[in-house]
Amino acid sequence: MSSDPNEQPTPPISKFESMLKTDDVYFFDAEEFEDIIHHYLNHGKISLAKKAIRMGLQQHPHSLDIRLLEVEVMVFENRFDEAEKVLDQVQLLDPNNEEIYVQRANICSKQDNHERAIEFLKQALEIAEDDADLYSLLGMEYLFMDAYGEARDCFMQCLDSDPEDYASLYNIIYCFEYLDDLHGAIRYLNAYLETNPYCQIAWHQLGKQYYTLKRYEEALAAFDFAIISDDTFLGAYFEKGRVLEKLGRYREAIENYSATTEMEDPTSHAYLRMGRCYEKLGKDDRARHYYYLTVHEDPLLDKGWLAITDYYLRRKDYLKAREYIDKALNIDGENPTYWKRSGIIHKALGEWHEADFAFKQATELGNYEVDSWLLWAEVLRECGELQAAASILEQGMEFHPDAVELLFHLAGFTLLLHQVEEGEGLLRKALKKAPEKLTLFKKAFPEISRAKGVQRIIRECQKASQ
Repeated sequence: MSSDPNEQPTPPISKFESMLKTDDVYFFDAEEFEDIIHHYLNHGKISLAKKAIRMGLQQHPHSLDIRLLEVEVMVFENRFDEAEKVLDQVQLLDPNNEEIYVQRANICSKQDNHERAIEFLKQALEIAEDDADLYSLLGMEYLFMDAYGEARDCFMQCLDSDPEDYASLYNIIYCFEYLDDLHGAIRYLNAYLETNPYCQIAWHQLGKQYYTLKRYEEALAAFDFAIISDDTFLGAYFEKGRVLEKLGRYREAIENYSATTEMEDPTSHAYLRMGRCYEKLGKDDRARHYYYLTVHEDPLLDKGWLAITDYYLRRKDYLKAREYIDKALNIDGENPTYWKRSGIIHKALGEWHEADFAFKQATELGNYEVDSWLLWAEVLRECGELQAAASILEQGMEFHPDAVELLFHLAGFTLLLHQVEEGEGLLRKALKKAPEKLTLFKKAFPEISRAKGVQRIIRECQKASQ
C-alpha cells in the first residue's frame, strides 16, 4: 500500500540520498527499497523513484514487489506494452498477487476501457485480504462510467471498513446527489451518525442536504452539531450563516460569517454574504463597506462586482453603478453578465449606442436570457432601428421558441414596421399561447394596441378563449 504523501524522510531515504551524492553504494533490504520508492512516487519525484527501482533490482533481482513498482512507473509514463510484459512475467511467478490485477486495471482505465478495468479489479477482490482500497478503485471506475449507484455501493464498502475514510463519505454523498436522491443521502447520513455521532463531516453534509430541500430548521440543527463536533470547522459556520439568512435572522448570520473571518484569513465570499445581510438590515453604509472589501479581497469574483453594481442600481445611482461595472469590465471583459449590467445601466442613463454595444457583447459572449433580448430591442427602438430590433427578437426566439414575451414584442415591432398581415399573425399566435400576457403588449406598444385592427384581433381571441 502507498505511504502517506506528507511523511517525513526516514533514515533509509536519507541514507539513499546521501549515497546518490557521494557515489558510494549502500545495501538496503527489499522492504527498505519499497519504502524509498513509495516515498518518491507519493511526492511526484519520478526520476528518483526510477533510480531507486533500478538499484533495488540490482540488489534484489527476484523481488516481485519492486518489479510491480516498476510497472506502476511504466503505467504512469504510458508505457503500457512494457508494463504488460513485466506483468506477464510476474504473474507466472506469483499468479495470486492482487497488485498484478490492480495494475492491469490501471492500464485499462488509462486507455478508457473502464469495463475491462472493473473486471480486473473484481479478480483482485477474489484474492485480496484487505479489500477497502480495491473497492475505492472500483468506485472510481464506476464514476468514470457514470454508474453512480454502483460507485456509491463501492464507497459504502470502503466506509464500512474504515468509518473515518472521509474521502469515501464525500464520494457517497456525491453519488446520492447525482442520482437526485437527497432523501437517500439523509437516511444514510443519519444511520452513519448513529455510530459516529461526533463526525463533523457527516453533520456538515447532512445540513447541506436539508438546506437543498429547504428544511432550514433541520439544516440549522445539523450545522450546530457540526460546530459542536469541531468548533474550528469554517464550512459549518459559513453554511449556518446561509441558513440563518434564509430564515431572515440576518444579525446571527453575520455573526457566523464573521467567525470565519476571525479564525482564518477573511474570504471574499464571507464579506459578500455579510454585505448582503447588512443591506437586508437597512444598514447601507455597512453593506457598501463589505461589498468594497469583497472586490478588494478578490477582484476576480464576479459576484462581488455585481453586488456593488446592483447596490447602486437599486438606489438609481446610475453613475456610480456605471463606474463599478466599468472597473469590472476592465478586469474581465469576457464576462457576459458584466456586459448585460453595463447595457442596463447605459439604458437607464439614456446612452443608447453604448447600451446597444453592451447588449451585443453580452449575447456574443453567451448571455441568451429572455430579458436580454427584450432590453436590447427596446434600446434599438430608442435608436430608431426598428428592423434591427425585430431581427434581434427573432434571434432570441431561436433560443427561446416558447417565450411568449418575445413573440408579443416581435408582433409589436412588426406592426410598427407596417407589416400588418405578418404582425397580426404573430399577435394572434401570441394571444393563443398566453392571452393573460396581453398587458405586456399594451404596455410596450400603447398606440399599436389601440389600432382598430389590433382591437378586433384581441376581441376575437378573447371570445375564442372563453
